[in-house]
Amino acid sequence: MKQTNKERIGLVLPNIPAYSETFFNSKIKGLQENGFEVVLFSKSKSKSNYPSCKTVISPNFAKRPYLIVEFLFIFWQCLLHFKKAFKLFKLNRKESSSIANSIKNVFINSYFFPHKLTWLHFGFGTMALQSELVAETIGAKMAVSFRGFDLYIYPEKNPKCYALLFSRKVYYHVLSDEMKATLIQNGISSDTIFKITPAIDIRFFKPIENKNNQLTKQFLTIGRLHWKKGIEYTLEAFSLFKQQGIPFHYTIIGEGIEKEKLMFAVHQLELQDYVTFTGKISPLEVRSYLENNDFYVQYSIQEGFCNAVLEAQAMGLLCLVSDADGLAENVLHEKTGWVIPKRNPLLLAQKMADVMHLDEKITHEMKTNAMERVQREFNLEKQNQAFKLFYS
Repeated sequence: MKQTNKERIGLVLPNIPAYSETFFNSKIKGLQENGFEVVLFSKSKSKSNYPSCKTVISPNFAKRPYLIVEFLFIFWQCLLHFKKAFKLFKLNRKESSSIANSIKNVFINSYFFPHKLTWLHFGFGTMALQSELVAETIGAKMAVSFRGFDLYIYPEKNPKCYALLFSRKVYYHVLSDEMKATLIQNGISSDTIFKITPAIDIRFFKPIENKNNQLTKQFLTIGRLHWKKGIEYTLEAFSLFKQQGIPFHYTIIGEGIEKEKLMFAVHQLELQDYVTFTGKISPLEVRSYLENNDFYVQYSIQEGFCNAVLEAQAMGLLCLVSDADGLAENVLHEKTGWVIPKRNPLLLAQKMADVMHLDEKITHEMKTNAMERVQREFNLEKQNQAFKLFYS
């Protein structure tokens, strides 16, 4: 049943989601189908088409040629919405912020003032920093999503960065029970934390029948080439795996700052004939690779949940993942795949060899369990209903 009176959800993201970023696009579409109005606030423009909702771009102080224009526009917004600007200034001062920082905070957040919202939802924890008081200022409820890096890694580099956020009345969205437990350890009431897992389009990612049984076993990893993905450990495991004389090939899909380092690791480990880097490819090409691979490996050091693992399970690949954060909830050990302690290439290599020698009946049962669980628990319809309840 759709909402009779449209509630307005303000969704704050670092960038306008590209066509391939299915999570945010499906969330926006799902909210609209359930009768909500969505306003997207973005820190920067994107070359991709705008989503099917109103889009507001934040002031950009980095572009010096437009600095005067931006400042004049901000000043005008503050005059038009003086009560909100003054309220935000007073809230900042109450939190012991200096006059200069309080004025700066008003300017940074001025682009929210014209919009009447039911909810202001920050898509990542880090997006809420310096905007912790805005929802109260404009009379909206505040929500924050934590997705992994923002909860586990960013605070390590920036201690107490969420002190103000955690002191406010906020509703939190997390991807896993592990993340919920982490927030509770930080003093957040469990009543304000809601687990809504990622979801995939199960009509797009579905298994093919009569898959070819290849002599050379094909392994796949999809993701940013970032240290937290643990790909260097994975390559070390394949170096050990190669010594067993089993024919295999490992494909890595994605781009990132670690590419040069990983390519050098391939060279040092003498895996040039066994490893392929594809770079960034389209969703259709990703699906094609999933159709033609046997095993999926996600041996991350830190991982909020990982959509790519869901896609691999949905398409019938046998999945081996680390025990990093939400991965142990994504894959159920020895039921829908295998969960291996992180940072242990020898253990991963041993498990890959074990899995390749499993009885076909066991692997078929594992694939079936994984496919059925993804279709049942991680579909977009279920996720859309969960967000509808979240905002209710």
